[in-house]
Amino acid sequence: MIKENKLTKKNVEHVAKLARIEISEKEKEMYSKQLSSILNYVEKLNEVDTKGIEPTLHAAGLSNVVKRDVQIECKNQDELVAASPVNERKMVKVKAVLKGGKQ
Repeated sequence: MIKENKLTKKNVEHVAKLARIEISEKEKEMYSKQLSSILNYVEKLNEVDTKGIEPTLHAAGLSNVVKRDVQIECKNQDELVAASPVNERKMVKVKAVLKGGKQ
């Protein structure tokens, strides 16, 4: 038997807060219905007999190809820094990625 999933607007608000996005009341209602529908569809998968089926990570059968990180010497640091859009005190300046930082 399929259990009906109903996501409330409060659930949607919580997910939006975690994702740090603002959504309107209309969007909360819409996403509540859409996500409930998705969860109900996924719940149907619990009815499928998977005995004897080996778990997989993904259906494509691909494997990761990783390249080692190798540090190399910069032959001309001044040229590299000069080519960057923003630099300061012989360093490349980038936007802050942590809250409260400056550029």
